[in-house]
Amino acid sequence: MRVIFDPRQTEHAPERELHNGAWAPYAEVPARAESIAALFDCQPARDFGMAPLEAVHAPEYLQFLQDAWTDWQQTGRGGDAIPYAFPVRRRRALSLERIDARMGRHAFDAATPIARDTWKSAYWSAQTALTALEDLLTGTQPATFALCRPPGHHSGHDYMGGYCYLNSAAIAARHALSSGAKRVAVLDVDYHHGNGTQDIFYESADVFFASIHADPSTDYPFYWGHADECGAGEGQGTTLNVPLPRGTQWNAYRDALAGVVERLSAWKPELVVVSFGADTFAGDPISEFLLRTEDYEQMAQLVATIGVPILVVMEGGYAIGDLGANTASFLAGIATAL
Repeated sequence: MRVIFDPRQTEHAPERELHNGAWAPYAEVPARAESIAALFDCQPARDFGMAPLEAVHAPEYLQFLQDAWTDWQQTGRGGDAIPYAFPVRRRRALSLERIDARMGRHAFDAATPIARDTWKSAYWSAQTALTALEDLLTGTQPATFALCRPPGHHSGHDYMGGYCYLNSAAIAARHALSSGAKRVAVLDVDYHHGNGTQDIFYESADVFFASIHADPSTDYPFYWGHADECGAGEGQGTTLNVPLPRGTQWNAYRDALAGVVERLSAWKPELVVVSFGADTFAGDPISEFLLRTEDYEQMAQLVATIGVPILVVMEGGYAIGDLGANTASFLAGIATAL
């Protein structure tokens, strides 16, 4: 299986985040990607330019990501740019110049700082996904792995959150459609619901978004990912959420995944983008599922029964000592099944 990774993704390195009412060291560190890349013969990303990003994200949001750190520094502050005010009511497209206002306008939490090289790393994360997708579009590979960092599935059309700035999985899915695919499925198996991906495709009939995740009544991102969210408009019925309780082990997870795979198979996608998060692991420091390393191979084999090309896009996973092995287990399952 071809693995794509661009070292520029490791340059994003915020110092801290606001977590549970206190400052904490930033959890989404470069060592996450480095621990996985060390296990594979990684190929570099190609540059597909801004057009695929603009097909998913608002122009003003993309410009904001490019300017935010410099604008923050020009106020005389040091450190990373972090929002502290959010327009949760009557959110309007106001033209506000102060960086503090623009931070809150384009973020839904205070745990997603913008550092000096955030834009560079997020940009190459998206290009990594697009490069891995190219092999599937040309038919040269049945499956590829985009080692993306920072992750993307919490990022929406015009907002960041959950360590995510550009939604690489959504960018790849939409690029596949613009390249001729008629139906693309996005299967999110991260511990946390991929609210940004859901939001982007909620009214789309040509993308089926399915997610298995921690119940948002107890876990981040809280406001999205409930079982009654099924899509709207032309996308009615093409969103499927399967929230599971804390403490879920492989047998219960497998049964839930089997049901999702059945739904996706019946929909007959031409391509599946898997938002893979290894934070479902029993030893993950910020998550509460109990999957083991060997379970990821079985998970991947079940996903592969859909029988179409698979693009695996890296999302979460914070047990750095086990992250490489867990990811390798999943990719091995894909490779042996296709």
